[in-house]
Amino acid sequence: MAWFMVVLAGLLETGFAINLKLSHGFTRLVPTVAFALFALSSFGLLTLSLRQLPVGSAYAVWTGIGAAGTALYGMIWLDESSSVLKLVSITLVIAGVIGLQVSGSGH
Repeated sequence: MAWFMVVLAGLLETGFAINLKLSHGFTRLVPTVAFALFALSSFGLLTLSLRQLPVGSAYAVWTGIGAAGTALYGMIWLDESSSVLKLVSITLVIAGVIGLQVSGSGH
C-alpha cells in the first residue's frame, strides 16, 4: 500500500507541476487552486508512505514519476519540443528508479 501511495503521489506531482505552469505565476485562479490541491495531496501521500518506506527510495520514485510525467505531458499537450535524446533521457530516469527497486534498496 505504501508503494501505491508513492506512485499516486508521483502522478499528483505531475499535476502540480503542470498547474504551476498554467497558473502563470499564480495570476490565474483555477490553475493556482489546482496546483495547491495537487501539491498538498502529493506531499501528503508521500509523507504517509514514508512511515513504512526508506526516504531515499520513495523520494527517487516520487521525483522520477513526477519528472517523467511532467516532461511527457509537456511534449504531448503543451507543445514543448521533443527529441530522441529527451525520450531516451526520460527512459533512463525511469530505468534508474526501477534499478533502485530491483537492487534491493526498497523496504
